[in-house]
Amino acid sequence: MDARIDLIIERLKDVYDPEIPVNIYDLGLIYNLDVDENDKANIIMTLTAPGCPVADVLLEDVRQAALAVDTIKECDVELVFDPPWDKSMMSEEARLELGFF
Repeated sequence: MDARIDLIIERLKDVYDPEIPVNIYDLGLIYNLDVDENDKANIIMTLTAPGCPVADVLLEDVRQAALAVDTIKECDVELVFDPPWDKSMMSEEARLELGFF
């Protein structure tokens, strides 16, 4: 895997939905992450619910997390709701943290 992607993932693990005590990466909200030859990060993500009141804040937090990686010059964050998020998308650690086992 591209080292830049690993660094972005590390930063994304510092981004939390204020209502859920698990980072957005382990929640499974990041559907796709790539970095192109121009050092632009492209992130496709979702939210746990379409009416999330902090959607704009989370999208900006994700963008800023990617841009915090020194080699990333730009970042595009796309919000999608298909496929809809569900609990099965969470990491094992997130399910344990939230008591879903």
